[in-house]
Amino acid sequence: MSVRTLRLASGLVLVLYVTVHLLNHSLGVITVDAQEAVRKVLSPIWRSVPGTLLLYTALLVHPVLGLYALWRRETLRMPSWELAQLALGLAIPLLLIPHVFSTRVSASMLGTDTTYALVVEALSSKPENIVRQTFLVVIVWAHLMVGLHFWLRVKANYRRWLVVAYPFAVMVPLLALLGFWGASVELRSSAAAAGRAGVPAAYGSGYDAVTPGIYDAAGYGTARPDPARHTLLETRKDAASVTVIALLALVLLARMARRFLRARRGVYRIFHSNGRSLTAPIGQSLLEALREAGIPHASVCGGRARCTTCRVRVGASLIMLPPPGPAEVHALERIGAAPDVRLACQLRPQRDVHITPLLPAGAGAAQAGAGGIPGRERVVVVMFVDLRESSRLGEERLPYDVFFILNRFFAEMADALRETRGYYSTFNGDGFMALYGISTDVAQGCRDAMRGAIAVSGRLAQINAALASELRHPLRAGISIHAGEAIVGTMGPPATPILSALGDTVNVAARLEAETKLHRCALVVSAACALAADMDFSGFPEHVATVRGREQPVGYYAIEDTAALVPLLRLAEERLRGGDGGVAGATTAETRPGLEAPVAETGKAER
Repeated sequence: MSVRTLRLASGLVLVLYVTVHLLNHSLGVITVDAQEAVRKVLSPIWRSVPGTLLLYTALLVHPVLGLYALWRRETLRMPSWELAQLALGLAIPLLLIPHVFSTRVSASMLGTDTTYALVVEALSSKPENIVRQTFLVVIVWAHLMVGLHFWLRVKANYRRWLVVAYPFAVMVPLLALLGFWGASVELRSSAAAAGRAGVPAAYGSGYDAVTPGIYDAAGYGTARPDPARHTLLETRKDAASVTVIALLALVLLARMARRFLRARRGVYRIFHSNGRSLTAPIGQSLLEALREAGIPHASVCGGRARCTTCRVRVGASLIMLPPPGPAEVHALERIGAAPDVRLACQLRPQRDVHITPLLPAGAGAAQAGAGGIPGRERVVVVMFVDLRESSRLGEERLPYDVFFILNRFFAEMADALRETRGYYSTFNGDGFMALYGISTDVAQGCRDAMRGAIAVSGRLAQINAALASELRHPLRAGISIHAGEAIVGTMGPPATPILSALGDTVNVAARLEAETKLHRCALVVSAACALAADMDFSGFPEHVATVRGREQPVGYYAIEDTAALVPLLRLAEERLRGGDGGVAGATTAETRPGLEAPVAETGKAER
């Protein structure tokens, strides 16, 4: 189990315990008896052998791993949320130790039952106890919420659950404190009504001035606990506090010593794409070096290899860098990153490195890259689909009817793409662009795109059949398919990014779609795509088109009915199953003379 996984697992155990514990506290707004009734149900679970091992292992492991994380940091320059989480986490043990020793440890050493009545009466006996307990609840809950938020915010659908999670996060500590104060008022009122006077108690940790009736409930009666055991309890409590302080001081001193030693090992230089260069000691991560130099750099997860927003392109420096570790490999594979992309939070160069950040410094969780693809040049298959004579549809039908028909059209088209491994990219009025070959080689992508064209035609026929009584003229569409190099990646607003492509290949595909009108055919397939698919298109008419801004003309085939592709696809699959792959496995423009390697540009094609 990795350190990160162990820290997360121990944290989640504590999240469960703290949440249940505070919810139990909140019952004090009703009555102390309600608190005590629930405690009697929960206490045997947490005080059982498995519960005790789980809880106290988490209580020891999580702070120790927190100190380890502090040790690993080369710099204390960090975003405010990380600094808040770190500061809160370091404060918790010192506030928690008195409470733990006065309840669970005291119950074990002194043989008493720490009921809600006893603990609440003791805590409310002194103003400093009330203040400490209030701070403890607020700090523990704030630390817990910050950690959960920055773990979950890169997860899918997290924002959708915030509507429920945010009120819960606010109300739990508030109700817990109200429950504590309500129980305190109830106990004091009961004691005053009974005419009981407070008596001193050698209970420890400031739990004094507890009434006799409360002692009876705790199992003391009028007797005091064994003074020797009480002294031992206080000694161990003080020793635990000193130990925590000593460990923190040791980590801070060790950080200073490590920095001194690493300065003697040498430095590496970072050449940033913004023109700045800086030096950093060998062993310091790229993200830490940038932060220490005051250069803003994205890192949603705080350098834990969860979000990939800190990714950089290292170019030719790749061969001189240490290989990525398992966490970095997993994160980069998840987004389909290019070989020369590394995570700044995990990369610890030992030689000079040139970097280009791939996301803006202010990138948020929506740009974390889960399921996304960083922009890079690759061979891709582009399909354009355009609904014919949609303007006439608007003249014949009411706007709401047109809206319904177009929504039905796009829904069916999305299903057709999903069935054939296509990616819906963008739409423009009555048409859309789709990408193929994102998760396969270009040969398979071309064949999948042709299957997509067949599926699009089939779905369109189903729409016409279903709406035959509503449409004066059946819906028709023009489809074009082209393959070549383009810049492919997730684009658009941070909250709603889409997978899209830019470049000459996209322009050519858009221009070819217009050729379907010229030849009154359903589909146009470029010669480059036919060659990449390793399919014989000699039975279809071949034409040439010119594209504005492009010197070389583009060859293509006009196909009147997409059903004509079915036997060609069957032959291609049979040839592949028979072991004769032909040239279908070629995936790059260099091994495919029919696939040009155009210069990427973003202008739209002349339609």
